[in-house]
Amino acid sequence: MKKILLIEDDIILRENTAELLELSNYEVVTAPNGKIGLSIAKTELPNIIICDIMMPELDGYGVLEGLSKNEITKHIPFIFLSAKTERSDVRKGMNLGADDYITKPFEENELISAIESRLAKVAILKEEARKEYTEKVEAPDELRNLNDLKNFFDDNGKVITFSEKEIIYEEGQHSNNIFLITKGLVKCHKFDEQGKDLITALHKEDDFFGYTSLTHQVPYQETAEAMKDTEVVALSKNELKNVLDSNHKVTLELIELLSDDLTVVKEQLLQMAYSSVKKRTATTILKFAEKLNRKPNEPIRISRNDLASVAGIALESLIRTLSSFKDMGLIEIEGRNIKILDIKKLSQIT
Repeated sequence: MKKILLIEDDIILRENTAELLELSNYEVVTAPNGKIGLSIAKTELPNIIICDIMMPELDGYGVLEGLSKNEITKHIPFIFLSAKTERSDVRKGMNLGADDYITKPFEENELISAIESRLAKVAILKEEARKEYTEKVEAPDELRNLNDLKNFFDDNGKVITFSEKEIIYEEGQHSNNIFLITKGLVKCHKFDEQGKDLITALHKEDDFFGYTSLTHQVPYQETAEAMKDTEVVALSKNELKNVLDSNHKVTLELIELLSDDLTVVKEQLLQMAYSSVKKRTATTILKFAEKLNRKPNEPIRISRNDLASVAGIALESLIRTLSSFKDMGLIEIEGRNIKILDIKKLSQIT
């Protein structure tokens, strides 16, 4: 069932239109203003959006502009539904990228027809893009290893840049893409039932991340955030699946990579369960130094919350342990910067 997001501040019109669409076998999500509608669009990712223009908080033009700036929502078909009938208003809406403009009051058939035609257009374009891509996909076994796969990402993926602390994707969002880091550092994290932020993985340059099921519509299981200015290459799950279907050697290497990731997670869980606070803190500092590609004499800039989250200890315990490491001459601390002074002794902490 196709999902429609209806953004309309008039409650009676909103409810009546939603009922009309539901009777036409569409799943309908509604929003009372543009600000809420824009937020819902990013989480629900509807198949099509119908939006009023004159609304509080954020008008329809602002909604469309906000959607167009987001890589995930910019291609969602968008229909204006408005009482503004001047040609200049229609022209403005279409120039902003709207797919259609329907004036109020409208006929039921007019709205349904506009929706069906836009959805059909999207389906046709997707089919043509899939066909075009299939024709371009390299022959079986053309990609021999993970390095070839990374080159394929570079050649065929979409380059996206993120500033420090910018969210790449959020837990619960549709997992549309797989990412390869070409520059920077990414942390994946999620909140537990008590609202504590737990870091689940750190990914450095040349790492893949964001992989969920390739055969099922499984949402992202964690949030990914850039820890510094970062550049990634994004490839759609469908594109990657096509490549793996035709390149079994790469598939096996990717499975091996995922197995290694699981091993690291198991080791981290064992460390959190049985290691001392000092051991966990020392191991975490060394892990961040490795991920950040720092030389022993170069400081690493990392928040205490991130260190505590990865180590699986309370923030207060981490701060006390860092102070003891400083007193022992193992590290040097200046603000958020930590400099390892004796990597050998730090790695021998028990």
